[in-house]
Amino acid sequence: MMQSKPFAVWPFVINVAGIWKKGQVWFVSLLILAVLLAINPPQASNSFQFALSNLLHTFPFLLLSIGLAAYASATGADGLIARVFQGSPRKMIVLAAIAGALSPFCSCGVIPLIAALLSMGVPLAAVMAFWLASPIMDPSMFVLTAGVLGFEFALVKTLAAVSLGLLGGTVVYLLSANGRLLDTLKEGVGNGGCGGTKVSMAKPIEWRFWQYRTRVDRFFREGVKITLFLTKWLFLAYILESLMLTYLPADLVSRSLGGEGILPIAIATLVGVPAYLNGYAALPLVGGLVEQGMAPGAGLAFLVAGGVTSLPAALAVFALVKKQVFALYLALALGGSFLAGLLFQLWTLL
Repeated sequence: MMQSKPFAVWPFVINVAGIWKKGQVWFVSLLILAVLLAINPPQASNSFQFALSNLLHTFPFLLLSIGLAAYASATGADGLIARVFQGSPRKMIVLAAIAGALSPFCSCGVIPLIAALLSMGVPLAAVMAFWLASPIMDPSMFVLTAGVLGFEFALVKTLAAVSLGLLGGTVVYLLSANGRLLDTLKEGVGNGGCGGTKVSMAKPIEWRFWQYRTRVDRFFREGVKITLFLTKWLFLAYILESLMLTYLPADLVSRSLGGEGILPIAIATLVGVPAYLNGYAALPLVGGLVEQGMAPGAGLAFLVAGGVTSLPAALAVFALVKKQVFALYLALALGGSFLAGLLFQLWTLL
């Protein structure tokens, strides 16, 4: 008599966990709609239609952003980052801040890359400049920000990303020059894994990637992955925006985050830390808040502070560096975000 094989529990659990990780954003969106359908069917219909109509409105920008990200991956242009961390420390800080704002790396992709840079002995000042600027802006984010909040806001956010990187890199450089922050990495941090190969093993760039089958496959693979990623987050964001516009009193927003004072910008900076969902999901939410009376400077502070201190980005820093470096990272992120919002608010008043 043949004995049946025992049920493999752990592979099943790991598979379920993987499915949940990939689909949890969709699950949250469907759960919200299901709850609305049970307690307020008209609002469920309105929220669903609101999300679809706004997705269609941003579709051209979405398509362009996906194409840019997939093209960077297929051509190997994302490997250009390796050339940034060469030369004098001051030059590296400037180039790292600019590269961080322009690089196509997401929060999770930056984690192994940063680990590789630090373990390879790249000065912390340059790494901090890149680290602060990278979560705030990239080519895809610029296109979507321009589509949702306008070209001026996208340009200002890009300048804020570069400026924050320059600020952080300069502060760390001055501290390091005085003999501080010399021991930064936690014990056991290696070379960063697969992400580190983009620095240590940068491949030749092929701008005409369509001549190579493997690069064409990578283009379509990255395109599908990014499409699914952006669509799920934007769909959830638009559902939340519809609820916000329906249930959040406009006068409350205008009283708390509107006006010309410093307080609304400070509140938005602090609120951006726990309330920030995702760089792409935050855009329509901020757009809705601005329509309800949120000050432009407060909106910028929310996006910048939330992007730098979002859970993936903050956990990446905490996992790699020691506590004093992590504390400095948070201080630079919050202080720089507040300053960026304040300057933008003053600019709008001129």
